[in-house]
Amino acid sequence: MQNILSIPPLRAPENEENPTLNVVIAYEDFEMGKQGKNTYDRLVDQLSHEFKFSSHMWKFDVLTVPKLKEMAARDAAMADIIIIAAHGDAELPVAVKSWIEMALAEGIQAIGLVGLFDRNAAADNPCRVYLGSIAQMANLEFFSQPSDMSPTGPEETNKAESAARSISILSDSLESNRHISRWGINE
Repeated sequence: MQNILSIPPLRAPENEENPTLNVVIAYEDFEMGKQGKNTYDRLVDQLSHEFKFSSHMWKFDVLTVPKLKEMAARDAAMADIIIIAAHGDAELPVAVKSWIEMALAEGIQAIGLVGLFDRNAAADNPCRVYLGSIAQMANLEFFSQPSDMSPTGPEETNKAESAARSISILSDSLESNRHISRWGINE
């Protein structure tokens, strides 16, 4: 009796051609959640030919529940992009800062941190300053919206133009870093 082991030829996994881009969105309220989701949708529109997308959304309020905060921290640690959508007129809540720091402790692998704020949020607002320092500490690219260079004119037009510029910059950054080794199958 002869046993023959038949092994099919190895092929590159499909996800190597289009790796999954994991995005976590933490948001302050419904309005900011919509802004975070719109940013995510624009990324999908611009990069769906290069990446598959996965997202998780976490409202600031649920991050006060320890078990949910742990789950959200794991999501953030595994994310490629983290979006924080807040009004930006005050410090981030303690639970949100604790969640971010918990994700950092788990070994965050993101390449970008995005801060989305109301148009009236000043460049030196506490949220932007905190997120910028976290991004620097974790060696992440930091993008914030609205940018300090927002054009003048009707508010909605400026938001759309400013968001489009930031998304374009983020898209370019992702496309140029598409070869990042941690997206490999064995890493």
